[in-house]
Amino acid sequence: MLPWRARRGEVPDPYRVWLSEIMLQQTTVATVGPYFEAFLTRWPDVAALAKADLDDVLHAWAGLGYYSRARNLHACAGAVCERHGGAFPADEKELQALPGIGPYTAAAIAAIAFGRRAVVVDGNIERVIARLFAIETPLPAAKKEIKARMDEVTPEKRAGDFAQAMMDLGAAICTPRSPACNRCPFESTCAGRAAGIAESLPRKAPKKEKPVRRGAAFWLEGPGGEVLLRKREAKGLLGGMTEIPSSEWTAEPRGQVEMLAEAPLDTEWQKLPGLVRHTFTHFHLELEVWRGKAGKRAAVEGIWCAPERLGEHALPTVMKKIVAHALPEEGPLFAATKGKRPASSRR
Repeated sequence: MLPWRARRGEVPDPYRVWLSEIMLQQTTVATVGPYFEAFLTRWPDVAALAKADLDDVLHAWAGLGYYSRARNLHACAGAVCERHGGAFPADEKELQALPGIGPYTAAAIAAIAFGRRAVVVDGNIERVIARLFAIETPLPAAKKEIKARMDEVTPEKRAGDFAQAMMDLGAAICTPRSPACNRCPFESTCAGRAAGIAESLPRKAPKKEKPVRRGAAFWLEGPGGEVLLRKREAKGLLGGMTEIPSSEWTAEPRGQVEMLAEAPLDTEWQKLPGLVRHTFTHFHLELEVWRGKAGKRAAVEGIWCAPERLGEHALPTVMKKIVAHALPEEGPLFAATKGKRPASSRR
């Protein structure tokens, strides 16, 4: 039983439905489960989340990725309390007016939490519908037709139960590879199976090769071994997250002098061997790591943090990789990264 699903006889909680749907965007069910439970323990309702400090929310989100979701989550909780008295609206248009809620999420909340007839199409449902109707148009161009077909089969009543059943069908039976067609209730009416192309659907347009961006991270130590941290701008990639200070990430290669000009302090910088590599949705990132020392707690923008307390900050995965790269195998690394050394390349 998925923790966000209402049990038999229970009325679905819109807060739990919304929270799970936001977390499940671009993230697997197995990963989301523990985060979902932790959020509910700490912030059991939308009012509690609205009152939370954004830094605490970002910290609790660390590891789920796509951090704009966490910022929107916090903003949405505030908007629900300010505009709707702490109760999620049931109308799809009103839901879409809230931060971070797009057409899919609005439909899912309306159908699952409020029993409204709404057309819900997630990745699993896309696959089921593409096979059921033998839709050979590659994604993403096929999305409009898939939604129209889902609209055709969505019932007037219990649309939320139907949507969740279709999600489960895609997750457990109509799987991407080796679908268990002999267990599928639609086997006899599946056009994709009849044509012998079910497993090849949905078709996808060729992916463009991701570009590579490069930059430098600056590991600056104070006289007592403290490390300089700073907060990224609220908007943009990793917005509002805590970071090891870094240069701009650019597609064009830059020389050492140009890179070090963006360091937080003019000191003697030593380049560590190897690179930190990380992949975002739209690009690969390669970072050099430079280590420097401040003779005293210099007047630089940011905060000084003892290495053993790095885990108290909302460090995204790429920053944990920098920590792992800069600190020795022994020492306080495990407190900063919860006992796991994120992979970095020392080639």
